[in-house]
Amino acid sequence: MSVRKAAFRKTAMILFRLLQLTFLVMVLGDIFVPGYPLAWAWAFAPLLLAYALGLAVSRTAPPPETADRPPVEVEPPVRGRWAAVNSPATKTPSHGTRAYGQTYAIDIVAEPAEGSRPAFAMLWPVVRRGRAFPAYEEPLFAVADATVVHAADWMRDHLSRNSLPAVAYLVLIESWIRDTGGASWIVGNHVVLDLGDGVYAMYAHLRRGSLTVRQGDRVRAGQRLGLCGNSGNSTEPHVHFQLMDGPDLDSAHGIPFSWREIGVPANGETITAEVPTSERSTSQGSA
Repeated sequence: MSVRKAAFRKTAMILFRLLQLTFLVMVLGDIFVPGYPLAWAWAFAPLLLAYALGLAVSRTAPPPETADRPPVEVEPPVRGRWAAVNSPATKTPSHGTRAYGQTYAIDIVAEPAEGSRPAFAMLWPVVRRGRAFPAYEEPLFAVADATVVHAADWMRDHLSRNSLPAVAYLVLIESWIRDTGGASWIVGNHVVLDLGDGVYAMYAHLRRGSLTVRQGDRVRAGQRLGLCGNSGNSTEPHVHFQLMDGPDLDSAHGIPFSWREIGVPANGETITAEVPTSERSTSQGSA
């Protein structure tokens, strides 16, 4: 991606957040400041501008060198049985937006057996602790030999949002606040790997304090990076994985991927990720 186009997307996302913050300040000023000079309706001007910018970024097509790129084959980032949700095999953009490099992103939830994952609740329980979900604290692995370009794991893991009241709170309040805070508040604890050839892998929603790597580390395919958690804009413990054409979430475009010997599962499909042969050979040789 050209420097100019990356700078445009970055600037647009910064303005998007500033305009949302301006809306909030104007609303609070109208409520709490006596004699505030502007009517409350004026607060919607920056909000509308913010959403126009956000829509422009989310709908902007990637450059030809990214759009025409075939899927990059990498190892799966997990082991065991998982089910896909928000998959690019079902629709693209998989998460309804091209922002944050998410065009071909996928979410997967651990399901070691049918019915092992708590079902969505209409009213009760409103929330659950992370340990109620089989994905919580599952290890995540490097999908290729790579260099760590960003790693952060200081955010807390919150309770689930897998009930109707909790999802309403997430959509109407929490997501807006996180979006205003920036990309890191959306993805939560995360790690970005430079795979080479202009390809970067991003893992989101990791458990606080679980990363075993830091910026600048060189990792091998199959090396453990951290644990699945429930940080950031997340309804329940799950793995959000994506490939993108740059390390900055604000300016990156998504790149299609394929997991070796698996492909890309569609929504609702389950996969069983085994230990790659190369890892088995390495472990046997060191035993």
